[in-house]
Amino acid sequence: MPDCDLLEKCGFFAKYRDSLNLACRGFIKSYCTGEKMDDCERKRYRQQHGAPPVDEMLPTGQMVPSDYLS
Repeated sequence: MPDCDLLEKCGFFAKYRDSLNLACRGFIKSYCTGEKMDDCERKRYRQQHGAPPVDEMLPTGQMVPSDYLS
């Protein structure tokens, strides 16, 4: 499966791709390079608003909790 076409522009991916947090890694595996790619709320936000969401918005549409920052 190919990676998301917005991967190089995605603030969430850029900021959290090297995170050791298992939840972040799971979101990246499922949404950025996996089967849930078309369900990404970040992608929908960009399409609706013509601009990317804040980096801390998860692919589910929720915001990154402060304990994800490791």
